Amino acid sequence: MLRSPVSILVSILILSFSGLASAQNSCAAGSCGLDQSAIASYPTPRVVPLQIDEEMLYDREYRQVSAELAIYDQPAGQVIETLGTGYSFVTVQGELDGWAQIGDGKWVLSDSLGEPWTPSRFAGVTLPDQALPYTMAWTLRHLNGSQTPGGPEAASNPFLYRYSRVNIYATVQVDGYNWYQIGTNQWVHQFKVAKLLPVEKPEEVDTHKWVSVDLYEQVAIAYEGARPVFATLISSGLEEWPTNEGVFHVYVRFPRTLMSGAYNQPDFYYLEEVPWTMYFDGDIALHGAYWHDGFGYRKSHGCVNMTITDAHWLFQWAEDEYDFANGDYIGPAVYVYSSGEYN
Repeated sequence: MLRSPVSILVSILILSFSGLASAQNSCAAGSCGLDQSAIASYPTPRVVPLQIDEEMLYDREYRQVSAELAIYDQPAGQVIETLGTGYSFVTVQGELDGWAQIGDGKWVLSDSLGEPWTPSRFAGVTLPDQALPYTMAWTLRHLNGSQTPGGPEAASNPFLYRYSRVNIYATVQVDGYNWYQIGTNQWVHQFKVAKLLPVEKPEEVDTHKWVSVDLYEQVAIAYEGARPVFATLISSGLEEWPTNEGVFHVYVRFPRTLMSGAYNQPDFYYLEEVPWTMYFDGDIALHGAYWHDGFGYRKSHGCVNMTITDAHWLFQWAEDEYDFANGDYIGPAVYVYSSGEYN
């Protein structure tokens, strides 16, 4: 039988060592953290992952462009546009005799495109009405947990795939970094997981539905009032193209839209039909990303990338925050912050 949240919280052992590294590493297997019986009472986070909509996920064929691309008005017709070299993707609507159609009256040579790109199948989770008894996290790489805080990975521990959902039962500090207990004699370095950390609703947030974006953990959470209802991994802006902190509002949204920038520069990008896009800070948006599967790490030009599945859920969930009948096109508030210093 599941224990009450109070008894669980009382039993959580949070260990912190501040002495020498040798002392910090002296925690033997089984001598710190929760024991097996306590972990067995709540072995995995009780959350519900979103269902994958196969038809939506694969309704388009995404192809990468690796070199300068000539676009024709018809197969073997006239060149009407040239797409420069950069990080570019197009969506193929059909092919005919070695030509690929990428839009109305837009054709390219099929062999100028890469192989079809498979979007990420990762999906975020809906959250229960009551707060989770332990902090939930996702693993950011394939791993075997270490038997002790600060120790090497142990092949005898269960193998966890990237994006596995785990509980954090205890924390030990080793050489200035946190090590988290995720199972019996299973410990991971803080850089190998992303934590779900709900926050209080900021005073500046004036909508019932709102979204927090934690730039440190690379996690977005959707709220209804004070209650978190959904969480997922994201990819925000890289250091040279940061995602700005602050409170914003979604001001325009598109089911599909073209995103392009830095023309004739080394970081030029051209991305056709970016799905489920909600702009909230100038050119910065929450949106689906079909072109990578590196969620949990910064990867963008400032936007908040999510999987297609997650972006679609958020897009639909936000619908009733608008009052289109009265001309209210201001959507949910977006609170961007950092729970730690990114390293």
